[in-house]
Amino acid sequence: MSTPPRSRLRATDARLPLTTAAPPEGTRRRILETALQLFASRGYHDTSIRDLATALELRPSALYAHFAAKDHVLAELVRIGHEAHFEALETAFRDAQPTPVAQVRALVHAHTRVHAEHPQLAMVVNEEFYALSQELAAPAQVLRDRANAMLMDAILRGQAQGQFAPLHPAITAAAIVGMGSRIPHWFEPGGPIEVEALANTHAELALRMLGHASST
Repeated sequence: MSTPPRSRLRATDARLPLTTAAPPEGTRRRILETALQLFASRGYHDTSIRDLATALELRPSALYAHFAAKDHVLAELVRIGHEAHFEALETAFRDAQPTPVAQVRALVHAHTRVHAEHPQLAMVVNEEFYALSQELAAPAQVLRDRANAMLMDAILRGQAQGQFAPLHPAITAAAIVGMGSRIPHWFEPGGPIEVEALANTHAELALRMLGHASST
């Protein structure tokens, strides 16, 4: 049997991605990375401000100099995760050949790598997102909608050009996104499957789900 995902994530140090979306080294970043570790391994609702302060060896009052409340810490992690994810997708889309097949392949490849390389952040972003109020979730929701629209646009163009024949475009798009989102639940970083092999396989699976017979 595989190791439960939260137990596995507990054994791995959580690090924010090296991106402009994340704060530089310092107290704020240390708070976020410690919170990320706790939220990923215990769950947001089962982690208190006192738990976070204890892990940081700070008084709870010291945390409030940086974040107004626990949900603001989560909102910042969700924002960082969505910005890093969208940045990766946008770069992949821009660098791909301007064909639906190449663009879907690039988007799925990038989506997979982000989830495999930052499993704690992916877990928190995907599973704790709905713990936020609509106001705090709004910036991330905009990026989520834009990312989904980018994939959907490539799928519909491919369908119009006869390159794709999905059973249902929207359902297939959701399945492709979900395939990547589940990576932290089973993928073992440093295990027998390399991240690049995983990304390439997911991209190929996505194209097959869309009814495209790849030549690779």
